[in-house]
Amino acid sequence: MSFLSDTLSRVKPSPTIAVTTMANELKAAGRDVIGLGAGEPDFDTPQNIKDAAVAAIAAGKTKYTAPDGIIELKQAICAKFARENGLTYEPKQISVGTGGKQNLYNALTATLNPGDEVIIPAPYWVSYPDMVLLAGGEPVAIEATLENKFKITAEQLEAAITPKTKWFIFNSPSNPTGAGYSHDELKALTDVLMKHPHVWIMSDDMYEHLAYDGFEFCTPAQVEPGLYDRTLTCNGVSKAYAMTGWRIGYAAGPEKLIAAMRKVQSQSTSNPCTISQWAAVEALNGTQDFLAPNNETFKRRRDLVVEALSAIEGITCPVPEGAFYVYPSIKGLIGKTTDKGVKIENDEDFAKALLEDTGVAVVFGAAFGLSPNFRVSYATSDENLKEACARITKFCAGLS
Repeated sequence: MSFLSDTLSRVKPSPTIAVTTMANELKAAGRDVIGLGAGEPDFDTPQNIKDAAVAAIAAGKTKYTAPDGIIELKQAICAKFARENGLTYEPKQISVGTGGKQNLYNALTATLNPGDEVIIPAPYWVSYPDMVLLAGGEPVAIEATLENKFKITAEQLEAAITPKTKWFIFNSPSNPTGAGYSHDELKALTDVLMKHPHVWIMSDDMYEHLAYDGFEFCTPAQVEPGLYDRTLTCNGVSKAYAMTGWRIGYAAGPEKLIAAMRKVQSQSTSNPCTISQWAAVEALNGTQDFLAPNNETFKRRRDLVVEALSAIEGITCPVPEGAFYVYPSIKGLIGKTTDKGVKIENDEDFAKALLEDTGVAVVFGAAFGLSPNFRVSYATSDENLKEACARITKFCAGLS
């Protein structure tokens, strides 16, 4: 009899964390490594947010809080939803978790029974299907193709829904592709969901503020108010506010769901870091002036990477609407061999050979449910990106 649970055997460790760990190990061994695997802005947390954390410490705001967050942060979150999304929530409809991931996991744990299905467009963030499996459900992937700009259609969504479907997980702008759904594209999906009242919607809006070229962000409950009572709208301060390590995510939804999530959290982690919560209050209530210049930097980096990778024979690199990732296809490189005699049979082979030969760390597409691709995070310096693209170009030119 195995000591470990059967449930654990259904899931795998996070490939993005594995790539970052491997890159760090090579760095520690003296290799010149450029890590393009982590989804983490290289900007420092804005000073006003750091000051708010220091002030909280000085004021003795260092004790336990309610399991799912302080009232001041919940009020700031309600104000954010009203101000930016036209959505009205009360504090009792808000859950604050230790990062965005905890809210998703709490919701799935609180609602899924064995056999329940969760529809997930692929490519997907690596954690979605594994969280579903840990919670006892069955992930159902819908392939969003390169030809359709990594977005699913209403027809695909309709075909995937069954009587067992409990959730549809929606992420725009997307990790790993950066693809963003326009209002009309999202409306086509919400029209389908309106026909299936047993399906709940989990909208992961973590990259809301990272949008380019005039792309206008929208979220399902905003596009279709009829879905308000069965939508969990999730967000956080990690990406836009450069607060990844502070670990604060939040979610808004029907009171009965939030209460169930609170129950899960009260018996697992309890409250998120108190000091981080006070920093997040300032992030949401304070100046937003840094968002636009940060986005200009991200857009410049996006254009740099897209231009460089698109010039490589065998690689197709679409231009993403948001986030800070590109997801190029390497269909034209499959079957080729490196100058060291390694055959590239899939995107994992490509990523491994690229790291070993050039010191550039990327994440292979199979981790996100769509191959043959790889993900580049351009949330790093222009110098790193230029050097990384030059190495990738040289590596691909050496394939035969």
